[in-house]
Amino acid sequence: MSIVKIENVCVLDPIQKTDRIDTVFIENGKLLNTHPDQSQITEVIDGRGKWLMPTMVDLCARLREPGQQQHGTLKSEGKAARENGILHVFTPPDSKPIVQDNGALVHGLVEKAMLDGGIYLQVIGAQTQGLLGKQPANMAGLKKGGCSAVSNAYATFENDDVVIRTLEYAAGLDMTVVFYAEEHQIAKDGCVHEGFIASRQGLPMIPTLAETVAIAKYLLMIEATGVKAHFGLLSSGASVELIKNAKAKGLPITADVAMQQLHLTDALIDGFNTLAHVRPPLRSEQDKQLLRQGVKDGVIDAICTHHEPLTGSAKLAPFAETLPGITAFDTYVALGVKLVEEGLFTPLEWVEKVTLAPARVANMIESWKQQAGLVLVDPTLEWLINQDSILSHGKNTPLIDQTIKGKVIQTFIA
Repeated sequence: MSIVKIENVCVLDPIQKTDRIDTVFIENGKLLNTHPDQSQITEVIDGRGKWLMPTMVDLCARLREPGQQQHGTLKSEGKAARENGILHVFTPPDSKPIVQDNGALVHGLVEKAMLDGGIYLQVIGAQTQGLLGKQPANMAGLKKGGCSAVSNAYATFENDDVVIRTLEYAAGLDMTVVFYAEEHQIAKDGCVHEGFIASRQGLPMIPTLAETVAIAKYLLMIEATGVKAHFGLLSSGASVELIKNAKAKGLPITADVAMQQLHLTDALIDGFNTLAHVRPPLRSEQDKQLLRQGVKDGVIDAICTHHEPLTGSAKLAPFAETLPGITAFDTYVALGVKLVEEGLFTPLEWVEKVTLAPARVANMIESWKQQAGLVLVDPTLEWLINQDSILSHGKNTPLIDQTIKGKVIQTFIA
């Protein structure tokens, strides 16, 4: 029997909605309700100034395996997620090659993620066969293989009739459809936010209208079919208003935003900084503030990492030709701590947005409670973001070489 004692720690419990200073005992990732014998305690930790919280649930991260192991593997990214306090990870269906339209292959991927990386991988299945946008995927088989949701990621649909048929299919199976909303006829080959900096640098742009037009269209289809839907990676302040109005009408929808969108803006692309190339693009300061308010008000349900590891060479081409993506597991907690420091959230409110709220979105609260484990965070620990401190195989972040505050210092998982 191995029991850890943490003295005078701030216990943040989003389930009971409690924020208290306490001395606690942990065994196999769970808090004990009784005081153990002194002889059973194998470690004593001074918890003063630290936060104890459940492990996090990430609604969107690309681990790059299968098919792109040069950027990251289930082993490397699973370890980075786990050691940064993220135990449940949802991944979109756009791996290369695409295996997420086959329930048996999905099941194997989930097993490998636990074996190699020690994480509970939740695979979002393909909405259409091969993500080609022509025929619905075998959603019944995907559900049998463990998928609770489907998406076409950023792949295009042949026409809107295909979209409607897939929504009807998903609704009949009680599966959630995840939209990463982008109207391709408007976005075209854009790569950055439509704004002054992009215009001055001559970069092809993705206006916010590409996102809002797509959301508006999909909301009408959701209302017509009754399917449960989730809008991932919102980037526009105008999108928040659309989601707010749709929720007020009673539509069965939820939404998330990437942590980076709550901190970073298109100002970072100045000088053709390819480390700031991400999709959807970093937007304006006004968008950032409206997204923050959307999370604060509960219009946006949860905050995800949008982790996308890439090798250094993937960012070396001219800006528009580089691969989009920012590595985000390692900075996720620190940026959350910053939101608390800036007064957007209390510590407990932030914890809820990265634990219970995404578990609720994914309809997995009970399994998360059973598997969650605990994370000890030092919100005052300063550390330098560099090649050595980033656990992910990808070091691609515009925050590189900056000093940041807040870090997971220990995880307690059964």
